[in-house]
Amino acid sequence: MSAIETLRLAADEAGIGRAAALLREGGLVAFPTETVYGLGADARNGRAVARIFEAKGRPRFNPLIVHVPDLAAARRIGVIDGSAEVLAEAFWPGALTLVVPVAEGAGLSDLVTAGLPSVALRVPEHPLAQRLLRDAGVPVAAPSANPSGRVSPTTAEHVAEGLSDRIDAVLDGGACPVGVESTILGVFDGAPRLLRPGGLPVEALEACLGAPIPEARPEAEGIRAPGQLASHYAPSVPVRLDALSAEPGEKLLGFGPVAGDLSLSPSGDLVEAAANLYAALRRLDALGAGAIAVAPVPEKGLGRAINDRLRRAAAPRG
Repeated sequence: MSAIETLRLAADEAGIGRAAALLREGGLVAFPTETVYGLGADARNGRAVARIFEAKGRPRFNPLIVHVPDLAAARRIGVIDGSAEVLAEAFWPGALTLVVPVAEGAGLSDLVTAGLPSVALRVPEHPLAQRLLRDAGVPVAAPSANPSGRVSPTTAEHVAEGLSDRIDAVLDGGACPVGVESTILGVFDGAPRLLRPGGLPVEALEACLGAPIPEARPEAEGIRAPGQLASHYAPSVPVRLDALSAEPGEKLLGFGPVAGDLSLSPSGDLVEAAANLYAALRRLDALGAGAIAVAPVPEKGLGRAINDRLRRAAAPRG
């Protein structure tokens, strides 16, 4: 693809207005959410959505999340009832994506759903994302704003490192406070399934529904949502998990009592660790290590999402 000038827009009325106009005109705009920066395009505009795949180098069979400002807008695109409705009313706006049947007349590009009869919907909480979505007035398809399979961006600088000259603009809202992608829950035939752990702990969802939520198996059931590829969120060098020390040629990413060259959280705080995850992987990658070793992280709360991303970063790459 040919290089284009990528604008850096401020988080003010003029910047938001320009970003919204670009989205309506079929442009690509990276913007902050509470989780990570998304790469947005009008979800009804097939040519604009195709540009997302071109800019990211993203596999066409991997569907996209559609971002809208509120539940009413989500209902125009997806069928939200039963468990999905209970969860939407409890956790939207927030770090929850719901995969539900596509509503009749939704008008989405087929690329958004990857040809599936379902759509992934999210109402982000970040105030800048809210203002942009309301100003744009269109549903916005937005995967993470990074080359496909690489570490997700949590600052505008991260976006520029990977996608500068490939997209029209970056709306700079500073660092994302959560730092890992949204939790994705599919609700098919009324039965909720965990498609991807993320920034909203699964325990909170289970408490809301009063029942455990089984985890989907994409290797058996196929890709139903973004972020289900086995190898994903990866730096440029191999990643080794559950390390208590670094081997020759490695840099160690610590957690809690394991100090490392950098630490996700010296105090063992999972919220802090989630917020620091992608920036820390990027920093260690940039140091030129032959590999990155990562200290153990507890498999609970946000630790479940952190470990999910780390396992995908460490997976063999096709």
